[in-house]
Amino acid sequence: MGVHEECGVFGIFSPRTADVAHITYYGLYALQHRGQESCGITINDDGVFYSYKDLGIVSEVFNSERINSLPKGSIAVGHVRYGTTGAANRNNCQPIEVNHIKGSLAVAHNGNLSNAVKLRSELELSGAIFHTTSDTEIIAYIITRERLSSSSIEEAVQKAMAYFEGAYSLVLMSPQKLICVRDPYGFRPLCYGVTPDGIYVVASESCALNAVGAEFVRDVEPGEILIFSKEGVVSERERCNKYARKFCVFEYIYFSRSDSVIDGVSVHLSRVRAGEILAEEFPVKADMVIGAPDSGTDAAIGFSAASKIPYGVGLIKNKYIGRTFIYPDQSLRIDGVRIKLSAVKSSVKGKKIVIVDDSIVRGNTVKHVVELLREAGALEIHVRISSPPFLHPCYYGTDVDSEDYLIANGRTVKEIGEIIGADSLAFFPVARLGELCDDKGCCDACFSGEYPTDIPENVCKNKFEQKISESKKA
Repeated sequence: MGVHEECGVFGIFSPRTADVAHITYYGLYALQHRGQESCGITINDDGVFYSYKDLGIVSEVFNSERINSLPKGSIAVGHVRYGTTGAANRNNCQPIEVNHIKGSLAVAHNGNLSNAVKLRSELELSGAIFHTTSDTEIIAYIITRERLSSSSIEEAVQKAMAYFEGAYSLVLMSPQKLICVRDPYGFRPLCYGVTPDGIYVVASESCALNAVGAEFVRDVEPGEILIFSKEGVVSERERCNKYARKFCVFEYIYFSRSDSVIDGVSVHLSRVRAGEILAEEFPVKADMVIGAPDSGTDAAIGFSAASKIPYGVGLIKNKYIGRTFIYPDQSLRIDGVRIKLSAVKSSVKGKKIVIVDDSIVRGNTVKHVVELLREAGALEIHVRISSPPFLHPCYYGTDVDSEDYLIANGRTVKEIGEIIGADSLAFFPVARLGELCDDKGCCDACFSGEYPTDIPENVCKNKFEQKISESKKA
């Protein structure tokens, strides 16, 4: 509990004028789990861009009046954000738009450039002026710079990729084309499909294709550039197979929606398998298995099936707590966890319980959950986590930017179990992570410390805000 998602991207190309705003709205709704800080939509109506973006979830930002005010068009780009670089303010909302001598460009980005500080410093020294503190603007700036000396937008994107390090799944819109790009490691997901009436749809996850009635075609390959235009779909694969695939394994563990299929692997079945492996590796005698709602449910089902311990409902989640919920003041003796979660006393009282969750970061939430179950009368509480212990920062789009607040840092599993008050605790074994993605290659650096790229010096989420603050003092 406690790891934040990164972002979700969505794009649409129609061979004719269509209500692309509403289609994008529904696509973003399906991707809402990937980011709740802000969202935005940019419409291309015959080469003219119309955009709206703001802080909030999709239903807050795009009410009926707002979405109906956007024109029909033939291309659109949408984005939901949880920022891993840059603070939560309106300037950092995406898509980011650029107007230059060769036309307009809109960019939506999922991921995190590990060399963002270096690139931004070089650009600023050459005279670039930034209006946001997001690494997405760096991407837009470099693509625009390369476009000035390129014969096409796709050529500019190809040149720009030589400068980018780290994770980036991009959806870009020019006056005539929709382009999607996946970094050569394939850290973050990206796929496309087509509707029955020939509209192409690009999305972070296949669940968004289903939401708008598009049939899944395939995943974008690591390093691939796909160009959608009136001429059809063109694939450029110059940077494919440049590196071994390093897909973020935490997409299968937690980030992605259970009904998505990523790189040929069902997210739901991957999580069920994680629960089965936990039961095999760390068996326990208990009366009931429960999942931490909703992130631990699939793995709990797998643990129950493999252990033959009945699955039950022991916790209920308040589904009406959203971004605008006002959390209790320190002066109020109200536990925020109790507002979000409640134990089902009739299910857990007098029983030995196994609770399965996806992760432990700081340990605060799971500690409170254990307390809830104890108060409800559980005799024993055995915690099983479907990911290994978080030991290292992530530089590729997951909000784990420091070892300092990680409960597993410098502690044994037994010590962590004592802190959270569990009768026993076990984490998913690092050595078996490959089984969750059919051994197709995954990044497990936040667990193992083995990074596929160079490690940046400054990893703080708000590093560019810090830079601005320092310059003002000077």
